Amino acid sequence: MPTPTSRLLQLLSLLQTRRDWPGTVLADRLDVSSRTVRRDVDRLRDLGYSIQATMGPEGGYRLDAGSELPPLLFDDDQVIALAVALRSATATGVGIEEAAVRALTTVRQVMPSRLRHRLDALEFTAVGPESPHVAPDVLLAVSTAIRADEVLRFDYPDSRDDVPPRRVEPHHLLTDRGRWYLVAWDLDRDDWRIFRADRMIPRTPTGPRFRRREVPGGNAAEYLSSRFTGADPGDRWPCHARVIVHRPAAEILPYIGDGIVEDLGHNRCSLETGSWSWVALAASLNRFDCAIEVVTPPLLIEAFALLATRNAATAAGSSRHPH
Repeated sequence: MPTPTSRLLQLLSLLQTRRDWPGTVLADRLDVSSRTVRRDVDRLRDLGYSIQATMGPEGGYRLDAGSELPPLLFDDDQVIALAVALRSATATGVGIEEAAVRALTTVRQVMPSRLRHRLDALEFTAVGPESPHVAPDVLLAVSTAIRADEVLRFDYPDSRDDVPPRRVEPHHLLTDRGRWYLVAWDLDRDDWRIFRADRMIPRTPTGPRFRRREVPGGNAAEYLSSRFTGADPGDRWPCHARVIVHRPAAEILPYIGDGIVEDLGHNRCSLETGSWSWVALAASLNRFDCAIEVVTPPLLIEAFALLATRNAATAAGSSRHPH
């Protein structure tokens, strides 16, 4: 005799396989009464499933989309397909990589061992933007240690052969410019460090649990960006502006570094970005080879004018002294 919980899962599985189920057919498949089916349907509704009663000679039930995502039930093949899709998503370059790693970690933790073995037997490379390949197992190991607040040990090869394993308190796994980075507290150096995930070789088992620290500046993404720009954590570029670029957002996204892009439609997008000087910022925006509208500040307009004067002088001088 199946337990009420297993019967509930079986009912959910049946409702997911077709659009409409007559109540009598469900009762026959579950070997219970129609009254029990009604009670089980009510329990699923309490869990967040949108199950509608259908009209007709026999009456029945239909599983519809709801306003929130309830617990889901997958068969073995669906679990493998979902995990493979999440592994592929880690290299898409469309901004969902970190969420995909977190989701894959969650799915893998509840996988039966037979499914983990099937997943591990599938060897493939997800093709994404030009960047160093990071094995999914590395991302999983790092992400799992972060979620568990456990010290992570890993090899991090450099020019020397006798480097001992690194011991860190892992805090954040981030993507930036096509690369994966770990922001962590280095226990041996007693300081914050950033590690490239494509160079990491995790060791098992992980170390003891630790109490989380606050990343300098309070924001891991800003801390990572500040290390690239040479600024103090939390600081932005000294010259920061917002412009309208007359190109689709998808065309400029690969080239904006730590800038922020918003699609405006009609082959236009908003771009917030910075540089070490206003003229340098104006020059960098010219690489998009299109019309640029300066939203703010006026200093960038002056920089474009100065750059135009210099370029005109260069062009005039070159025409007087042709090679």
